[in-house]
Amino acid sequence: MKKSLVALATLAAAGVASAQSSVTLFGILDASVSHYATKSVFQPTNPSQAAPLVPPAGLKQSQTVLANSGYNTSRLGFRGTEDLGGGMAAGFWLEAGLNNDDGRGSSSAGDLQFNRRSTVSLSGDFGELRLGRDLTPTYWNDWTFDPHGNNGVGTTLLFRVNAKIMSTYGPGSAIAASDTYVRAGNSIGYFLPRNLGGFYGQAMYALPETIKSSDTNGSPSKKGRYIGARFGYANGPLDIAAAYSQSIAADSATPATGTVTATQDRKINIFNLGASYDFGPFKLIGEFGQTQDRNELGATTTVAGLPTFRTTQQTDKYNGYLLGVTAPIGVGLIRASYSSVKYKNGAAPATSANNGDARADQWALSYVHNLSKRTALYAGLSHINLKNAANNPVIMGVATGGSPAYLNSGGYAPKSASGYDFGVRHAF
Repeated sequence: MKKSLVALATLAAAGVASAQSSVTLFGILDASVSHYATKSVFQPTNPSQAAPLVPPAGLKQSQTVLANSGYNTSRLGFRGTEDLGGGMAAGFWLEAGLNNDDGRGSSSAGDLQFNRRSTVSLSGDFGELRLGRDLTPTYWNDWTFDPHGNNGVGTTLLFRVNAKIMSTYGPGSAIAASDTYVRAGNSIGYFLPRNLGGFYGQAMYALPETIKSSDTNGSPSKKGRYIGARFGYANGPLDIAAAYSQSIAADSATPATGTVTATQDRKINIFNLGASYDFGPFKLIGEFGQTQDRNELGATTTVAGLPTFRTTQQTDKYNGYLLGVTAPIGVGLIRASYSSVKYKNGAAPATSANNGDARADQWALSYVHNLSKRTALYAGLSHINLKNAANNPVIMGVATGGSPAYLNSGGYAPKSASGYDFGVRHAF
């Protein structure tokens, strides 16, 4: 009898515990056959440069691959909550990216890491406080107001440019070169409560984790620090939000006479404003974004025989916009978008015929056919046109994905890129 009572008490305790907490395993597997192609045309650097006879039509490259994440990003995750009583709850979220096309994790080493999200949180009437690695406020707008959700060949240029800026000039980390655009590690995040009549918002601060020392000149580096916030309103068919962030990509110590000969202070500021309105038969989507790359260089020079520390500052701007639409048709969904980004050189040489600027324009179209709530087939295509892409590695990189040398040499410059996806997505 005693054993039976103990067993019943154990089951009762387990029932109470399960009612107060939960753990969920979830994931997505997405695979596609994808094709990418780029083209470069002859663009002389001076009027006297003659076009080569072979090849007369320009330089081309193409690639067909079995890819992943053409519709939704492949992932594996664990999340859980515990009811603390009094309206408060604790939670955790561990989410890893997957390269299911070849069975590896999404990290550079190929192993499984929780590089998408790894947070512990407290929530209640005050909102939610998250600690760990999480999506940044400015990225939320680029994802929310992209009909293609920043996946596949239809990914908007606003995302492509910001990700390329960070991978080219950003602070970098052991987890991802584009840290502090899509996600930020070592972060403290706060989310407003959900009962504010449609208003929502979040703020994030990511620590640079530098060491302060009393025996060094100047302040410690702030490289890797991220500060950002987002505020919006969603009610019925309308959703509108604005976000701003600053990432410190480089920061050397304050110059001290006789000890420092060169410094660099590089800040990448992102602002975006997005909105969508659901008319029923279709949803209209729009977004504007501006990214500023503020780079300040300092060096010791000699003036009249005396050492003098001078600084120069250049602010490059990337102004872009997106117009998009989604339209449900039966069990399917049509998605279309047009996006454009213009690069404004902050220190273009006066002798440059094109003033050092560059531009990219993209249109994209896709269709998703839902076989069930968890399984979908999809197809998409896109085309990017480039103007003066050789003037800027970021604009060039959004199309060439690494800008192979032969596409930007011998007087050739990247001109266009296109691609398509055919795939299947399964969620669990």
